[in-house]
Parts: sequence; structure tokens; C-alpha cells
Amino acid sequence: MARALELARRGLYTAAPNPRVGCVIVRNGTVIGEGWHEKAGAPHAEVCALRAAGEKAAGATTYVSLEPCTHHGRTPPCDEALIAAKVARVVAALQDPNPLVAGRGVAGLREKGIAVDCGLLENEARELNLGFVSRMTRGRPWVRVKLAASLDGKTALLNGRSRWITGEAARRDGHHWRACACAVLTGIGTIKDDDPQLTVREVATPRQPLRVVVDSRLEIPLAARILEGGGVLVAAARDERAKIAALEARGAEVIVMPNRAGKVELGELFRELARREINEVHVEAGYRLNGSLLQEGHVDELVLYLAPNIIGDAARGMFSLPELTDLSGRRELKMQDLRMVGSDIRVIARFV
Repeated sequence: MARALELARRGLYTAAPNPRVGCVIVRNGTVIGEGWHEKAGAPHAEVCALRAAGEKAAGATTYVSLEPCTHHGRTPPCDEALIAAKVARVVAALQDPNPLVAGRGVAGLREKGIAVDCGLLENEARELNLGFVSRMTRGRPWVRVKLAASLDGKTALLNGRSRWITGEAARRDGHHWRACACAVLTGIGTIKDDDPQLTVREVATPRQPLRVVVDSRLEIPLAARILEGGGVLVAAARDERAKIAALEARGAEVIVMPNRAGKVELGELFRELARREINEVHVEAGYRLNGSLLQEGHVDELVLYLAPNIIGDAARGMFSLPELTDLSGRRELKMQDLRMVGSDIRVIARFV
């Protein structure tokens, strides 16, 4: 199963919107077939492994990191392929959270006399597919906020300048997280201050994530670099036809979803992204949008790079939040990982 998970990681940048899945087929203690799911529309991991195993798959044990699917989607169901190959046993790490499967794959295999066990390295399999699990069970993507800050927690000068607080290795590592995501989200403040592209450039990937800009008043300049090359979704709170038409002419799509305060309804935005099969959202935004996301309960995880420098009090922090008068109102986090990336410290933490 560890090998199946290793194979599944090969789809880290490409499998979305599908889950990352790996498969290993073993007979008499010998691996006779391996496979992994590369991208939507490509064969699933089980099918790839069965093709490699050929007729030897009969009577073998199949280790797969996710319960075999039972429905016709972009490809035929994997349970039928396993049954046709006459495997004797299937070991699945994680039950598929997709309501179209959700235990049906296990039940269907057992009905055909195939022994099935679930739960081996389940946590590792879930970690690999946090976004897919989130979309299937919560109706919204997994939201990861990336922050680069000085050791005293400052992300930019008061004038908005932030290039570069952290080192080259940390910036390169940040591109890995962009590549993992289905969408990269930012706010109009970051567009004005930094004019970023928010594309993946530092790691090799055939797929660029959707870029999403939260821009309540449609202030994004038509010359903004993020609009180059298309693949941009602008979430607004104003239905200004002329500006929307101009943005559409630049290749962007605009959706209007205001809340009562005249800003973008962030919860509805994430539900819309889930409807578009977005599993993971990587946020690179300023302290105001970060604060709004946190206050409204949309942040699942932080990826924080802390640089060995001090900027001082007259600078921007990580989150714009109301003042606390009691420490009982603080936001609790659980540390997931702590390591050096170049000269910077990388902290991965999740909200309790």
C-alpha cells in the first residue's frame, strides 16, 4: 500500500479534479502490475495495473489507495475491470467519499466473491486527497493560505511592497503548492500592490491552476499581468456591464455574487468553485482578504514561511482581524509540519 501511495503521488499536479490514486497488484509475494491515475479521462490506476499484470492478475491481491469506482464517468467503472480480471482480493486504503461510490465498490466486489479489506494506511491516503474529500463531503474545496512573513509576522511594508521577504528556496517551494492546487486565489489589493501572474513557473507541470481574483468593485486594471493568457475568474459584487465586457474581451470570466455588505460572498464563491470541480484552493492574498477568509471560517490550512529578518511594527501583518480583549478568542492551530526551506522556516498548520 505504501508503494500504491507513492505511485498516487505521481498525479499530485495532474489528477485533479479526480483523486490521486495508485495501485499495486501482487501474486505469490511478487509485484506483477502497477499503475496510477494521471489525469481526468485517462485510465484509472486499477486499469493501468491490470494491463501491466495481464492474465497473471487472476487470483492476485490488488492494493489500491482508494475504493474502486462503480460508476461510468469519463472512464468505465474499475470494479468491473477487477471482477473481469478475476482478482482474489482487494485491499483499499480509503473508502471513496464520492456519493456515487461510497461503499458500493466494496459491496459489489464482495457480491462477486472477492475478499475486500479497507483502512490500510487510510490517513495517508486521505492526506493525499484532502481537496477531493472536502469537495465530496463538505461541498467546498480545501482552502490553503500561503503566507511569507518576517520573523515578527509582517508580510509587507505599509506601502504594500513585499518583494522579497523570504528567500529563493521558499519561493520555489511555494510554486509546488500552487501546482498542487486546482485554483490560486488572490484579492484586488495584491493585484494593485504586486501585479502578480500567479502562475506555476518553478516546478514542471503540464497544468496551470485556475486563477481567481476577489474584486468586489471591479477595480482590476485591464493591463494586469494576471489577465495574460486567460484562465482567470473574477469574483465581483457589482454588475457593471461595461467593465465586465472589457474583462471578458481580455479572456477573463466574471461572476457577480454580492453579500449584504456589498462585498463578494466568499462562501458562495467556494461553493461555486466546488461545482466547477475545484478540489484545492491555494490563497496568496493580502492581510485584509486573509482576515475575511479566516473570520468567515473558510481557511483549513496555513503554509507559512518565516524569514530570518525583522521589519518592525509599522508594516502589514498576516490577518486583518478585530481586536481581542480576551485570549479565549484566539484561533487555535495544530502543527502538521515544521522544517527549514533554504534559510527560512516553513510551518504547516491547520485550524482546530
